[in-house]
Amino acid sequence: MTVDATPLVWQTSRFQIDLSSPRVMAIINLTPDSFSDGGVADAAAGIERAATALAAGADILDLGAESTRPGAIPLSEADELDRLMPVLREVMTWQVPISIDTYKPNVMRAALDAGADIVNDVWALRWCGDHQLTGVDVVAQHPQCGVCLMHMHGEPKTMQVSPMSIAPQAMPAAVAAFLISRTEALLSRGVAGDRLVLDPGIGFGKTVEQNFALFSGQRALRALGFPVLAGWSRKSSLGAVTGRAVDARLAASIAAATVALSHGANILRVHDVAPTVDAVKVWLASGDNGGHPLFV
Repeated sequence: MTVDATPLVWQTSRFQIDLSSPRVMAIINLTPDSFSDGGVADAAAGIERAATALAAGADILDLGAESTRPGAIPLSEADELDRLMPVLREVMTWQVPISIDTYKPNVMRAALDAGADIVNDVWALRWCGDHQLTGVDVVAQHPQCGVCLMHMHGEPKTMQVSPMSIAPQAMPAAVAAFLISRTEALLSRGVAGDRLVLDPGIGFGKTVEQNFALFSGQRALRALGFPVLAGWSRKSSLGAVTGRAVDARLAASIAAATVALSHGANILRVHDVAPTVDAVKVWLASGDNGGHPLFV
């Protein structure tokens, strides 16, 4: 399957996000236990962090009220909503696309009812807990919210204890097959394809070698006809190859973002917005984008 070179547009609740150039999604952790940035203490701190990211040039704000780092303990729906909703209500007034990083259907529904634009789910809408409602139900019942479907092996609490056991070179096909099944679950419910973005799930139940194999694997995902989100920022695989602690991985994160762009990524999900925005500008100006599906 050949990817159409026509510029992509991501349909979301309020915005059609133009992906003819790469977009930067800012990670806004609303947790006190984030693996990479320590999280925030309260809603005011979360709002301040979101405002800083927007001023730095973020195209999308991704709010996450529950940690999904390796070994993370699940949070109750009530606690997640208590953390999320005060920040969401404020940032909804800013006229910027708002993504909600959650796997819980009831949290998705509450956020979408409040006007959120995108659901970003590490479970790819598979989790339903003790309820009959699934994430697929929530997204299918919404007229046009965007959704990012991510590949994850296992669950956050145990995924790095028992990562995937396949050879690194087999990873792209395995991830693509999983994400095909998840897109089909939505398309069969009438969800338009222009609402979907795919994420190979760097660091979610994968070894270092498997993660790095997914750089080239992005092309297999783009060949499915959907935009691709790359989330390499501060990941442990970068620490494994550089020897750097999580708070010293900026250079590695920028390098990974640039490599991801050259392999066809459309959206970069990052902690460090300003330097990533600069890196995207340099990458575009360099003309070294002949390998990007948008430019072939």
